[in-house]
Amino acid sequence: MSEESKLPLFNARVRRELYEQRVLVLDGPLDDDNGTLLATQLMALATQDASTDIALWIHSPGGSVPSMLAIRDIIRIIPCDVSTLVLGIAYSAGQFLLSSGARGKRRALPHARVLMHQGSAGIGGTAVDIELQAGDLRHTRDTVLGLIAEDTGQPVERIFEDSLHDRWYTAQEALDYGFIDAIVQNFDEVAPHNRPRPGFGVTEGVPQ
Repeated sequence: MSEESKLPLFNARVRRELYEQRVLVLDGPLDDDNGTLLATQLMALATQDASTDIALWIHSPGGSVPSMLAIRDIIRIIPCDVSTLVLGIAYSAGQFLLSSGARGKRRALPHARVLMHQGSAGIGGTAVDIELQAGDLRHTRDTVLGLIAEDTGQPVERIFEDSLHDRWYTAQEALDYGFIDAIVQNFDEVAPHNRPRPGFGVTEGVPQ
């Protein structure tokens, strides 16, 4: 069984209650559907409260490039900071979103792993089609690598070289490289800002 199929999934109730605490979760491959959902949730939460941080928790093997770029764009334009946390793995698009978080608020659990690579795509069709597709792929690659360089503080030339092949990073290596700003040491660092509502590990009658 592949690693992707083993990824644990948060159920709908937990997702809803985390959302109410301004926590969004990417816990599997990033695709057009959950990418659009995350993008719209970011905008909805920013509309509700423009000053309180939003948290994005990541445990993902990667996925859609257009979706990850759209989410990063929204992270940059909404008024509130978006903190990021890798729970277990942040590979490819997961790494991109992890390092897209607000500077100083990008974290990893101690045994999390990060993977950076350039990805791959199949090309087919006529010679003209292939040339056009290759040009678009180069543009996308250069855009992504430039943004990773911006987010990590690494020279784009190093990002290019390091991403030619799959390259894994421990939490400490991810910190040294600039993907994250801190390794989580206690729960208070990642606890949701909003007060839990009854039904999420608390009893009815909790003072509001």
